[in-house]
Amino acid sequence: MTMDERRDKIVELVNAEGSIGFARLKQSFPDVSEMTLRTDLKALDEARRIVRVHGGAKSISFTVGTDDLFARRMTRKAPAKYAIAQKAAQLIRPGTAIFIDSGSSTTMLASLIPDVRLLVFTNSITVVNELARCENVQVMLIGGQVNRDSMCTSGGTAIEAVSSLSFDQLYLGVTGYERGRGFTCGLDDQAVFKRALIGHSDECIALMDSGKEGRHSTFPICPLSRVDMVVSDGGLSAEFLADCAAGQVTVL
Repeated sequence: MTMDERRDKIVELVNAEGSIGFARLKQSFPDVSEMTLRTDLKALDEARRIVRVHGGAKSISFTVGTDDLFARRMTRKAPAKYAIAQKAAQLIRPGTAIFIDSGSSTTMLASLIPDVRLLVFTNSITVVNELARCENVQVMLIGGQVNRDSMCTSGGTAIEAVSSLSFDQLYLGVTGYERGRGFTCGLDDQAVFKRALIGHSDECIALMDSGKEGRHSTFPICPLSRVDMVVSDGGLSAEFLADCAAGQVTVL
């Protein structure tokens, strides 16, 4: 493989993932030295083909100030998201009040929720669209500033709207997870809103496909210890699973 071919493949991988950690990049190119890969990232960043960040790289469309275009997230790793949504749907109890956060995995979850007596709060326009088919599910959309990329609301109005509420379960969407930093996302106002949701929920369930492990994102949401359960696709590392066991966080 020539240098240009390798760099083209790096760009393809970064664009496919949206955001990628250096460890994941090294796994994809096991015969290439770390120094060479770092040189590749630097050259690709200078050529404006990717955005080099601490610990890895992001695609051009996955920059600071956006949490990636929602339509692209829905098609990325769709089988993994479906597997996660199937597991999460089994956790929903009729007659309870839940909050479904914004995100592609949470939207997939909404599409699988049965038409039972349930009170669902959400800040996600796409979740509302999925639940419109149900007659017995009462849906409450939280107002606020609309993010057109993520198709959700957030900001001070949204935080104030949930300040007097409480939820039996929170289905939390995340952009990434880094050991030592915890769960993260790409927008400050959404990170603040997600922390407010956690504080008003009896049970916090994070939906995270294994590709988000090790993914760098700018704004911290919460440490691993603040969630009660992680629902994933079965590809999480032994290190992450050990951290969950030590913190008494259930993994499904």
